[in-house]
Amino acid sequence: MSQQGSTGNVIAAIASLFFPGLGQLLQGRVLAALLFFVVTVVGYALWWLIVPAVIGAIFHLWSIIDAARFKAD
Repeated sequence: MSQQGSTGNVIAAIASLFFPGLGQLLQGRVLAALLFFVVTVVGYALWWLIVPAVIGAIFHLWSIIDAARFKAD
């Protein structure tokens, strides 16, 4: 998973689509995975307050994009 657009990044993005933060975990970025997971789940859990749900949706989308665009140093 060394380059943007590689097969590993595509798999990581698909994993993040189903489970926020899983793509980052597959890439070995534990802290980012935990952050995306916690913020997204808390946002979705507070769906009746609208604003946290929107924030959760934004972080979920961000986790997918982040997993797809990750470039290892």
